[in-house]
Amino acid sequence: MKSRLPEGFGKQKSMVEIVKEAQKMQEKMEQVKLEIKEKEFSAVAGGSAVEAVANGAKELVRVLIKPEVVNQDDVEMLQDLIVAAVNASLKKASEYYESRMNEVTGNLNIPVMN
Repeated sequence: MKSRLPEGFGKQKSMVEIVKEAQKMQEKMEQVKLEIKEKEFSAVAGGSAVEAVANGAKELVRVLIKPEVVNQDDVEMLQDLIVAAVNASLKKASEYYESRMNEVTGNLNIPVMN
């Protein structure tokens, strides 16, 4: 009795099929990049005394500072809070970007330009 293999089993993809798949993946990646660029990522520091908002292009959009934390005698603390909030918001944007690109590429290690 002859066993049957599933249709297409062992069949190699042609170069044309591979190129078409790569082009589709590239188009999807461009769509996702545009979507990510519009998304905003917020992070707070100092118990929400400072909030930093970055976009998916990893650009700082705005910084919100509660007036009660502005103390002329302790500017250094305010500076530290701003840096912490900005870094946290940019980290969120980077992690989201990587996550979305991994979805598109199927976790393949493909270099992607930001």
